[in-house]
Amino acid sequence: MKKVTGSESIKWNLDDLYKSTDDPALKEDKLKIVEMAESFSSKYKGEIDLLSPSELKDALAAYEEIYDLMSKIGSYAYLAWSADTENASLGKLMQESNELGAEVNQHLVFFDLEMLAFSDDKAESFSNSKELEGYRHYLKVSRKYKPYMLSEEQEQLLSLKSVTGKNAWVRYFDETLGAARFSLNEETLTEQEVLSKLHESDRALRELAANSLTDGLKKLSRTLTFIFNTLLADKASTDKLRKYPDWLTSRNLSNEIKSETVDSLVSSVTAAYPVVQRYYKLKASLLGLDKLKDFDRYAPVAENETTVTWNKAKEMVLMAYGKFSPEMEEIAAKFFDEQWIDAAIRPGKRGGAYSASTAVSVHPYVFMNYDGKIRDVQTLAHELGHGVHQYLSREQGPLQAGTPLTTAETASVFGEMLVFQDLMARLEKPEEKLALLMGKIDDTIATVFRQVSMNRFENAMHNARRNEGELSAERFNELWMNTQRELYGDSVELTDNYQYWWSYIPHFLHTPGYVYAYAFGELLVLSLYDRYKHEPNGFPDAYIEVLKAGGSASPEELTQKLGVDINNENFWKSGLRFVSLLVDEAEELAAQIKQQA
Repeated sequence: MKKVTGSESIKWNLDDLYKSTDDPALKEDKLKIVEMAESFSSKYKGEIDLLSPSELKDALAAYEEIYDLMSKIGSYAYLAWSADTENASLGKLMQESNELGAEVNQHLVFFDLEMLAFSDDKAESFSNSKELEGYRHYLKVSRKYKPYMLSEEQEQLLSLKSVTGKNAWVRYFDETLGAARFSLNEETLTEQEVLSKLHESDRALRELAANSLTDGLKKLSRTLTFIFNTLLADKASTDKLRKYPDWLTSRNLSNEIKSETVDSLVSSVTAAYPVVQRYYKLKASLLGLDKLKDFDRYAPVAENETTVTWNKAKEMVLMAYGKFSPEMEEIAAKFFDEQWIDAAIRPGKRGGAYSASTAVSVHPYVFMNYDGKIRDVQTLAHELGHGVHQYLSREQGPLQAGTPLTTAETASVFGEMLVFQDLMARLEKPEEKLALLMGKIDDTIATVFRQVSMNRFENAMHNARRNEGELSAERFNELWMNTQRELYGDSVELTDNYQYWWSYIPHFLHTPGYVYAYAFGELLVLSLYDRYKHEPNGFPDAYIEVLKAGGSASPEELTQKLGVDINNENFWKSGLRFVSLLVDEAEELAAQIKQQA
């Protein structure tokens, strides 16, 4: 029997975007945005080099208006579809939105290209002008893409073909897994439901869930392997056209982070893999096992994990946010009060969780699959952190509200940390503290170490696809297992089942190169939270100001405002030491409990 959490009725209200797929306003906006794009092109194409700074400011404002409206249309289509991927009409709407975006982009491609044609001296003069102060960072970041841009005709063609190429294959992947069903104990479960069983205290149930997931993925193996190969080849050809030196360059440019900084992050984390192996050996002993198997990694150390109702989760998150900043609590409360959250698990809904910034003229929405576990409370805190960040940064306007993925994870992971520390402070019994702490370490390992191990898999599969041609499912399996064995060492037995589990992870396809940003965000937050504990005065206000800044400054500049230097290798080591200290604390609590027994 499925448990009831109260989240079953938590579905978002998208009326602030559009009231329905038949909303006259949606139909009008689809026509309006094409007219706006055509008008913009007619007025400015071939003229950008002749504009003064104040005239370019007017052009940028008009460009932002188009960008914002397209974001509104596209966000509605994606949000509606992701909550019901089996609804053909919603799939049709999303496809129409993608096609509309490509059509609009045909009229706008010239704008960036003509600005990039400025001489370096002129570009510097314009970006430092008083008139363009509100667009300064956007203008400076755009220049970094100059070596990799193509002609206008080529850019138009890439945009147009992405609708029936990359975007179509990503949609097919999502719909394939959204429609997939997994058999477990005479029940038919969605992907999200069967993954949730891996967090149960019943080991036999976890093993059955692992078998069920694997059986389902095996049946889809031919399809998923083909999708992966197609998208890897698509990215390789685009990277070659743009003359990117490697598969990760475009992501690092988007993240506004030096490749050397990413290399330092990855090497620091992989060097600390022994911390993970020490932790899993501790967990095996606490669970009474000689060695963990892959399906044991997220097992709770407490025999019975209490179900956390939706209302209780809401209370826990808002209370933790409020203790840190009343402003954060007030904004987070809007998501509940105004129905900006979709939390119910239901057939056809895609898995995972996200916060969609939508358009700056509207507000963010949070998407998740709430199952009543403590980790779901943490997920809620995580996504609301994103939501608060996105809500606050809207004042920067459409072109500078969004942040690189690296700093985008800061607010989300910090939100998780606030909830965790608040929960720990309430507990008195060592057993309760240990159970919660182990859950936190599980999440931290998943966010830092597992994500970097997945980055290593991404690196391996992109390079293999480029050097070896089309990859078989067995070759993907091999690359996956090699990178995962490096992480777990002899602390976890990776079963044959586990070799297929690369194939359901959407980030590899949705946003290639994304995953290291999770590790970046987690280690950044560990350092920031440590600073907050020791120097609390003024920190919340400074933190809120950084969130409000959105993408108006680089990650390096923003983190410096909070006293952090991301280019210093000791920064990563500081965060990793914090993880090691958490494992130390868990070992000490376990020893204390054993002595009392």
